[in-house]
Amino acid sequence: MTNTRLAIAAALAAAIALPVVTAEAQGTMEKCYGVVKGGKNDCQTANSSCAGTSKKDAQADAWISLPKGVCEKLVGGKLTAS
Repeated sequence: MTNTRLAIAAALAAAIALPVVTAEAQGTMEKCYGVVKGGKNDCQTANSSCAGTSKKDAQADAWISLPKGVCEKLVGGKLTAS
């Protein structure tokens, strides 16, 4: 194979495998509330409409996606918004 064909084949293989890896990762993650630095949240909160818009550190309704089991080990980490 030429280098160009090899590069195309590698890119295609990676593109096909990506959705499988993403789906597996989502099953092993959970939302962790109350531990996010201001402006580093993953999604909307009660007071902000988008990721990265939390106003303060450890905002109770701001969350970040972490591997399952990690949140409960963090000081202030909760699995539900309070």
